[in-house]
Amino acid sequence: MNDLALLLTPEGRALLDEVRDTAPADELAVATRLRRDHPAELVSAALGQARLRQRAAAKFGAADAGRMFFTPNGVEQSTRAGVAAHRAERFKHLGVTSVADLCCGIGGDAVAFARAGIRVLAVDRDPVTAAVARANAEALGLGELVEVREADVTEVDTGGYDAVFVDPARRGGRGRIFDPEAYSPPLSWAIEAARRAPRAALKVAPGIPHEAVPADAEAEWISDGGDVKEAVVWFGTEPGLVRATLLPGPRTLLGKGLPDPEVRPVGRYLYEPDGAVIRAHLVAEVAEHLDGGLIDPTIAYVTANELRPTPYASAYEISDQLPFNVKRLKALLRERGVGTLTVKKRGSAVEPEELRRKVKPQGPNAATVFLTRVAGAPTMLIGAPATPPAATALP
Repeated sequence: MNDLALLLTPEGRALLDEVRDTAPADELAVATRLRRDHPAELVSAALGQARLRQRAAAKFGAADAGRMFFTPNGVEQSTRAGVAAHRAERFKHLGVTSVADLCCGIGGDAVAFARAGIRVLAVDRDPVTAAVARANAEALGLGELVEVREADVTEVDTGGYDAVFVDPARRGGRGRIFDPEAYSPPLSWAIEAARRAPRAALKVAPGIPHEAVPADAEAEWISDGGDVKEAVVWFGTEPGLVRATLLPGPRTLLGKGLPDPEVRPVGRYLYEPDGAVIRAHLVAEVAEHLDGGLIDPTIAYVTANELRPTPYASAYEISDQLPFNVKRLKALLRERGVGTLTVKKRGSAVEPEELRRKVKPQGPNAATVFLTRVAGAPTMLIGAPATPPAATALP
């Protein structure tokens, strides 16, 4: 709290601007020089904040990160700006004009809500975190739309708001928490709070079991740039609906309740569904569009003989299908002059780096090898990325 207070002074803000681009290797020399004219505590706080802002640029963009304030946990746990903006737009589309943001952290989601024109009550029980959230709303010119309150979220009356958003803490003293009832507050409390509101969204870990999603809720899995970031349990939308959303875009795939695709021999093309599609159990919807099937009943790779465009899977043209054998793979790669080798795996215990060390790829060409199972047998599929023809993809 004292560090933040120092940084919010005119001297602190000026010092933050001065150390903005300081490289880690230069911190000691910069600190030594600045301490001649500034208090050591302020110099340390400014350099620490500059380091956090540099880390946060990947989530918030350099422009916002360069004006915001962060804590180490805040950088780690905050929502990526693009994901928060997508959620805010969904709320706006649902007619939400005010939201209670419970467990608001450093205010990443509150900022997105406010930028969508939604009035926000942002609540966090940690005094430092609440102070940082308040500073961020002010720094980004959103103070009139964001009220920050330091309080226990279980004691806050949300009755006057169109929606509730809850982002329970999913990390403890021993790291990431996987049991939803060990969240803070527990998922069961968040669900009851959501049911009392006209609209609600609960941010949860993407690994949440489907059976843990209430029957009266919608479940959305979100990836950004191909990386699965989170799952969201929505109330007041369409109960039972499952969707996978890919950012940027967004492109959203809705579940149809299809049965598992049939298993068939490996065809000319292999499709690797996006992680959000896999987490949402919507591989069957992608396979239907591609007129494809699975290579194994337990593996989320889709095979097909035709190359079709889809934003929900990456396509590869397969040239070889071999039983798993490192020596045979090494010989094949040497014969084809493959020096750039991408190793992907699903259903294999072999680590990509371990395989790369053993085959020692050399040469001007590139290839992708999939370590997987085909009809239960350990298999290597060798191929290269394929570019689908321009056509209408899934909506």
